[in-house]
Amino acid sequence: MALRNPYAEYQNNKIMTASPAELTLMLYEGAIKFCNIAIVACENKEIEKAHINIQKVDAIIEEFQATLNHKYPVWKDFDEVYKYIRHRLLEAEVSKDPKDLEEVLGHLRTMRDTWVEVMKKTNNGAAVGKN
Repeated sequence: MALRNPYAEYQNNKIMTASPAELTLMLYEGAIKFCNIAIVACENKEIEKAHINIQKVDAIIEEFQATLNHKYPVWKDFDEVYKYIRHRLLEAEVSKDPKDLEEVLGHLRTMRDTWVEVMKKTNNGAAVGKN
């Protein structure tokens, strides 16, 4: 019999019951977390760890890009931002320069903070800050 992992069950339940807005926020938080890990890995010359975490950030940004709603004209602006971030991630992948990743991290934080403000101004705001 496999041992139950209460933390994993909690995390799974949190994801399964989250609204689309909350899931988007979780993805931003994940991208920020993985970018921070990659920065530290680059600073410590842990090339494989940096690579894995840069790829995780890129996968999240790729998902954001793939799920843009083309019904709204602003999708093109978001697409350009995502393309730029992915380009900078590629440069960081090659250079392993933490400064490249710090720029990406700044963009991710700005986008996350903007998303939180959007959530506060809509009916998804009640979910902001819950953990």
